[in-house]
Amino acid sequence: MTFETDLIPAALVAECRGGAPGLLSLDERTTLDAGPGTERTARWLRSALGAATGLPLPDGPGPHRILLRISADVERVHGPEGYRLSTDGSVADAAVVIEGGGPAGVFWGAQTLRQLLGPDAYRKAPLGRGERDLPPLTVEDAPRFPWRGLMLDVARHFMPKDDVLRYLDLLAAHKLNVLHLHLTDDQGWRIEIERYPRLTEVGAWRARTKWGHRASPLWNETPHGGYYTQDDIREIVAHAAERHITVVPEIDIPGHSQAAIAAYPELGNTDVVDTGALTVWDTWGVNPNVLAPTDAVLRFYEGVFEEVLDLFPSPFVHVGGDECPKDQWRKSPAAQARIEELGLADEDALQSWFIRHFDRWLAERGRRLIGWDEILEGGLAEGAAVSSWRGYAGGVTAAEAGHDVVMCPEQQVYLDHRQAPGEDEPMPIGYVRTLEDVYRFEPVPPSLSPEAAAHVIGAQANVWTEVMENRARVDYQVFPRLAAFAEVAWSALPAPAERDFTDFERRMTAHYRRLDALGVDYRPPTGPRPWQRRPGVLGRPIEGAPPKV
Repeated sequence: MTFETDLIPAALVAECRGGAPGLLSLDERTTLDAGPGTERTARWLRSALGAATGLPLPDGPGPHRILLRISADVERVHGPEGYRLSTDGSVADAAVVIEGGGPAGVFWGAQTLRQLLGPDAYRKAPLGRGERDLPPLTVEDAPRFPWRGLMLDVARHFMPKDDVLRYLDLLAAHKLNVLHLHLTDDQGWRIEIERYPRLTEVGAWRARTKWGHRASPLWNETPHGGYYTQDDIREIVAHAAERHITVVPEIDIPGHSQAAIAAYPELGNTDVVDTGALTVWDTWGVNPNVLAPTDAVLRFYEGVFEEVLDLFPSPFVHVGGDECPKDQWRKSPAAQARIEELGLADEDALQSWFIRHFDRWLAERGRRLIGWDEILEGGLAEGAAVSSWRGYAGGVTAAEAGHDVVMCPEQQVYLDHRQAPGEDEPMPIGYVRTLEDVYRFEPVPPSLSPEAAAHVIGAQANVWTEVMENRARVDYQVFPRLAAFAEVAWSALPAPAERDFTDFERRMTAHYRRLDALGVDYRPPTGPRPWQRRPGVLGRPIEGAPPKV
């Protein structure tokens, strides 16, 4: 029979094989029997589950083992990230059997095991003997998409390394496998580049910060900044790899570049603006200062990307490409001469030339370029992929042209946007997107042909941090909506109108307790806690936002 669980994201199949809940229990006899390729999962189980249960989980077959194996049969049926988990005693001398189609599948099965032990398995205090019980069931599961991501903007407000490591743990708990780090913008450069030290000496710091949305008259006059050393990045990437998460770096070009230009003024359009007078930007919005389309700038960023590639093994490298105003290029004699020299039609084609250069450069090094959907303007390089943020249209165009697409439309999955229509939401900007709205997000538009739909490789929730000044604010905006997004990206859900949000809310009752155990400052279902409410001038919507729905 089908067994009702509180798993999030929901599994393909969870069947009770008989017996009563609590038939099996982890105890001092429990060992870890980790087959080849499952070593990362074994390490994670000892660290996370060992701390929660107070059990050492030593190596060995033992009479009461947790068996970890890679299975060709599971890979054939469910793919490399699929898994089969059994706690029904069907394998002799094994309390738990986790078989994955690949190493990642075994790890996602271990995440399900943790959920089956109950919310207290997410604490670091040891569980009591009666709290280690497992329901006797078999779970068969696999993700819908290979790209299940969260974009974290660490450029607008810097997030310290330990907080990034914590977010990797939170992604893993929700079976998300991509962390897209937005490392550079007008307001800050957050990654050490050894050959260009001024990028962090100058570009990582701003004198003050706009408090609230861009129309707010308020300022925080405290200097803000920070960056990740290359050793920090190595630690973040290694922590992610242990959890089968890919870290995709973003170096934004040719727009969103004032922090870089402030550090190295020769990167800007020096024939139309005094770039030597520029500082790291202290407000929000679309900045007019963009990179100059010169060979020297190309060489500079090739140097940046060389160091980025050494640090990030991700097959994808994000180059931004969004919100690049062309006014300076229109006024710049040097830019206009470049357009004529290259035989280009206009400034949109000049941006396309800029992006195509780095698409070729990355491809020659075995990597793939991905950028925001503006990179479609002026023509897209053959191997490039698109992050579709301005609604679905860019993603549809790209997919129909044979390009891979990650769907992250602002209207559905921008988690900086308000969660309720009330004015007591902290800095309530943008669209209203409730937990249910995110749960009904559909990454694949029904208008796509099957061939084009196959190019939608996944979905991503984006967390822009202009109005998120610390970890607690990020938590509040991200959770619990990230749980709904995770189910959309992982589970085989029906059409949005047919999704059972009532059942999701039932399962969220247990999930809120997991988030409590993990110390997440989420928005409660009843609305902001008193200390989280901030009405007043900061409650105005951002300029240009569509009508609230």
